[in-house]
Amino acid sequence: MFNQRKQEKQEKLAAWRKLATQTQMRLDPEEQYDELLKAADEMEEQGLITSAEWRQLVRDAGNVFTADSSRING
Repeated sequence: MFNQRKQEKQEKLAAWRKLATQTQMRLDPEEQYDELLKAADEMEEQGLITSAEWRQLVRDAGNVFTADSSRING
């Protein structure tokens, strides 16, 4: 059971990182930021990540948003 939860956590974090690092043609920076926050919230609600890990993901999402916004706004 523990290994299954660990695997699920790793898979969800990998999906989160993929979303964070991909240039999403279908998502503008605000939509990408919202999706990253939703994914972090879901992982915390499911008990897959700690509150400290959640805070780090939120910070990282903010960094992605500012980098993407800067790139778009030149």
